[in-house]
Amino acid sequence: MYKIILSTLIMSCFILSCTQKNKSAETQTPTPADPVTGELYLLIGTYTSDKGSKGIYVYRFDESSGKADSVSAIETTNPSYLTLSPDEKFVYAVSENDRAESSVSSFSFDKKTGDLALLNTQSTEGSAPCYIEIDPSGKNVVTANYGGGNISVFQVKDDGELTSLTQKFQFTGTGNDPQRQAAPHLHSVRFSPDGKFLFATDLGLDKIYRYDAVNSVFEGQPTLRESSLKSFDLPAQTGPRHFDFHPSGKYFYLLGELSGQVLVFDYDEGILTQTQTIAADTVGARGSADIHLSPDGNFLYASNRLQADGIAIFSVNSENGKLTKTGYQPTETHPRNFAITPDGNFLLVACRDSNKIQVFKRNPETGLLTDIHQDILLDKPVCVKFAKNEH
Repeated sequence: MYKIILSTLIMSCFILSCTQKNKSAETQTPTPADPVTGELYLLIGTYTSDKGSKGIYVYRFDESSGKADSVSAIETTNPSYLTLSPDEKFVYAVSENDRAESSVSSFSFDKKTGDLALLNTQSTEGSAPCYIEIDPSGKNVVTANYGGGNISVFQVKDDGELTSLTQKFQFTGTGNDPQRQAAPHLHSVRFSPDGKFLFATDLGLDKIYRYDAVNSVFEGQPTLRESSLKSFDLPAQTGPRHFDFHPSGKYFYLLGELSGQVLVFDYDEGILTQTQTIAADTVGARGSADIHLSPDGNFLYASNRLQADGIAIFSVNSENGKLTKTGYQPTETHPRNFAITPDGNFLLVACRDSNKIQVFKRNPETGLLTDIHQDILLDKPVCVKFAKNEH
């Protein structure tokens, strides 16, 4: 009998102890998990004319700290603009030179090591190519040739190499400014998000061009339907440079290099209808450069050079796409190009004449930027692109 009572007493104490522990565990504040950190590849195009830079540089970028570490570099002449294939296995770069030497090159990109290897090079047959784009299928590459006043089209082979030139579209005429618009100056080319159209800006003639994309799967067939050309006229001395599509696909934003203005358009199946004009450059520097929307589409950023160098910040009205200026972030000298990390947390600016990439932390609620002083020192950086790191 004594043994039974003792056993019952011990069991009751054990149950009470477990119950108290469970209640204690329920009321404790959980220990926060370590933050999940990621790493990107950062690819940087440069000007090499003054012999200070080799060509294309690859860094690892820590999405938690904003720090970057050098990985590799490959020599190539004046790779002023880059683009990656949709699967990020290949990189395509212009060589922004005079007509005799202007070209486009393809590189394989090893996502495990971060190394680039040259595959082949083709002539653009147009001087000073300053922008390069690949279509969503990864089968067609297009360059905007500033000096040549034309667009060059290439097809991509299965091994990533480029065919020789398959199409060239030449433009003629003059604009309103005799110094800056004495001839056509193609400054950017981009496919619409659905791949149906190619849009191009002509800084010299104050026009946006649009072509229908054929989306052919056969090598040698035309990529763009030449007869489909449609022009959108812009106000005199806009000097259209770069543009971006809203993530929703409903809006199109254009930055005028000469006017320093952002032009807002409704976008519907290749048709642009302007709804707003708002100043990004308020000092008349005539050097506005690059434009990008945040990944969530809530903010738009536009860079300005030559005076009061920096980035204008706008909030985006989700109901109509219109902009409200919310801030201005000064930068180092000549912010020619910039890019936002895919998670939207950082904005990196290529400041050509300060020989550095500035790293800014981005506030997703206000859109404002904070310099975290993690500069990447590099001669004449002019293009910034991100790629996933497979590690």
